[in-house]
Amino acid sequence: MSSSNSGVRAAQVLNRPFSLGSLALRNRIVMAPMTRQFSPGGVPGPDVAEYYARRATGGVGLLITEGTYVDHPSAGSSDQVPRFHGDDALGGWAHVVERVHQEGGRIVPQLWHVGMARAAGAPPVPDAPRVGPSGLDMEGEETGHAMTQTDLDDVVAAFAAGAASAERLGFDGIELHGAHGYLIDQFLWKGTNRRTDAYGGDLRARSRLAAEITAACRQAVSPDFPIIFRMSQWKMGSYDAKLVESPQELDALLTPLSEAGVDSFHCSTRRYWQPEFEDSDLNLAGWVKKISGKPTITVGSVGLDNEFTAVFQGTGGEVTAIDRLLDRLERDEFDLVAVGRALLGDPNWAAKVLDGRTDELVPFEADLIKALH
Repeated sequence: MSSSNSGVRAAQVLNRPFSLGSLALRNRIVMAPMTRQFSPGGVPGPDVAEYYARRATGGVGLLITEGTYVDHPSAGSSDQVPRFHGDDALGGWAHVVERVHQEGGRIVPQLWHVGMARAAGAPPVPDAPRVGPSGLDMEGEETGHAMTQTDLDDVVAAFAAGAASAERLGFDGIELHGAHGYLIDQFLWKGTNRRTDAYGGDLRARSRLAAEITAACRQAVSPDFPIIFRMSQWKMGSYDAKLVESPQELDALLTPLSEAGVDSFHCSTRRYWQPEFEDSDLNLAGWVKKISGKPTITVGSVGLDNEFTAVFQGTGGEVTAIDRLLDRLERDEFDLVAVGRALLGDPNWAAKVLDGRTDELVPFEADLIKALH
């Protein structure tokens, strides 16, 4: 298909509105969350607001913020990553929301607890312990503390408080970071969850903390305030990890989360075009939608020719043909498409795609990671 025809088709397929509870989106393009570390002391400043506003001006329908720490001492591992508690940080986020809305965009914060991914002695609370389901790191080494019931209750309350703050500040929903080997995912994955209590064992038990966090957030916000849950099979440093090996196991994982109040699943893969299970070409987002009946967001090297690690090795970076993505979206395999690094390379990526100006797209280059404004 010619580039001109591809451009017209992209505009038609992606430039359709979509609604999720109280959230009304102007198109199907989502900005994926990307850690930036441009918030000294955990406070997002005017530069952060302009960073997101530029992508809203550039046509993105929904922006998901970088991960932002919930109010728990062990939640973070950097004092440059924004937090989602405290008057100073929340005041900064209020300005972010205002600017994005002024540009016609919609925005949700990603609420985050890193769990065992925290480095010992790291800020923002250097003396906070490393905590997780079993005190195990991704290699299975016992380098932290297994969480007590009090710890679990405190974390659940922290996420719920973050959800309530998000609605109060005017955000359009929230995303819970349950992917990539961070705290919630550490409970979901048998590699890091060796508990023998109600939070460990089979998939349903391992999903208990995620479900409790979701339910607490649901109670803390309005019934139509969207809750998005980000999930992945892979983990940071463990790309071959699997939460589930079959559609049946995926069902066992999704059911308690859906019952707890998840409205949409954001399914993180490294290559969106790869099938998740044998005997089907559905990707992870496609399977999650089929099983749960919930709207899904797909993500994974959208706008890049190669999977993202290749970009940093200097072998990727070209803009990919968009046709295979549109094929899947047209047949409703998933509902929304999240774009990450391509939007770093070109803040106007969405507008150019929606206008059919794909020949004007600016490729992402690895050295842009040094200047993510």
